[in-house]
Amino acid sequence: MVFAHDTEMSLLAAATLVNSACDPDTLETLEELDAFYAEFEYAGRRDHDQAELDAVRRLRPALRELLTSDRDRAVELVNAMLLEGRALPQLMRHDSWDWHLHAVSQDAPLATRILIETAMAMIDVIRADEMSRLGLCADDTCGGVVLDLSRNRSRRFCSTSCGNRNAVAAYRARQAADTPA
Repeated sequence: MVFAHDTEMSLLAAATLVNSACDPDTLETLEELDAFYAEFEYAGRRDHDQAELDAVRRLRPALRELLTSDRDRAVELVNAMLLEGRALPQLMRHDSWDWHLHAVSQDAPLATRILIETAMAMIDVIRADEMSRLGLCADDTCGGVVLDLSRNRSRRFCSTSCGNRNAVAAYRARQAADTPA
């Protein structure tokens, strides 16, 4: 584990949310938002309506900018997000989670909680000077965000699909090079 569990989950959620905008869009329905909410173990208020889905979808460009910016720009973005969200960090314990940080009320809209929890997670990334753990997918046709939590910092693709597609292409290129003309 590179970061605390809550930090890793917030970063994974943010990367997944940003990458949900890639073609095809994987966050178009309330059911898909419910699955995202459950997968990343969010707690607190849920409105279960189109307005909530739209608000979460509107976060994607801001989170993409945050996750792909340099360290100085990330600091500016984090500070602005925390100020706008009126963040007040507090230790909380709920569900299966032991003590961890939340910076807004559990009554705040889901989009606000996602934004602030991502900003809080980025504080750890920035302070540890680990911005290199974030980047863009090595697949030239993708553009997804990569969060590399591996020990050896070897993750290059945003998904298994991109990694497999590139491995197959490399295999075929090697096979073509080995085939006499």
